[in-house]
Amino acid sequence: MKMPEQLEEIIKHFSSFQGIGEKTATRFALSLLNWEKSRIANFAEAIQNISSVVKCPKCGFLASDNECLLCEESKHRYTHQICIVESITDCLAIQKSHTYSGHFHIIHGVLNPLMGIGPNELGIHALIKRISDQSYSEVILAINSTVEGDATCSYIRDQLPQAVKVERIGFGLPMGGSLEYVDALTITKAMENRKQF
Repeated sequence: MKMPEQLEEIIKHFSSFQGIGEKTATRFALSLLNWEKSRIANFAEAIQNISSVVKCPKCGFLASDNECLLCEESKHRYTHQICIVESITDCLAIQKSHTYSGHFHIIHGVLNPLMGIGPNELGIHALIKRISDQSYSEVILAINSTVEGDATCSYIRDQLPQAVKVERIGFGLPMGGSLEYVDALTITKAMENRKQF
């Protein structure tokens, strides 16, 4: 069934979000019709204002008006550690766990030559310079365990001075997971990352 053009346009925009299908996008668009005009105006203004949010040139997190809250907060964290992550959502997940108290750096992807993503696209040279300039003694690679992620970790490790301690987060079985339902690669990683008990 054909919808009014204005609604179709909104559905098209919602559908472009990762993980949002046409059904969900249609539900979102239809729910907007129940909003008061002032709420719709506030929503539209919030969407317009998001264009002022940029990547922090220092750590890769989100900044507005050249102020990065992560860099500001980092002043109160351990200054010798830096955790390198693939995405902002990975950074948020680690922060939420309250298990890490050092600095962060977000590279926004992994090396993938077939897609044209090399060290320059990820800003790895700027990252290496940051590590040297700020004299980090410990680098934690919290990058997903994929072929590209492994290659990215190896590349970063090879660019760092030997004096810098480089660690990779452990990967393995999820809490409550049963071995019979886990794939071979996950079991391999779990065996590689075993600890003395």
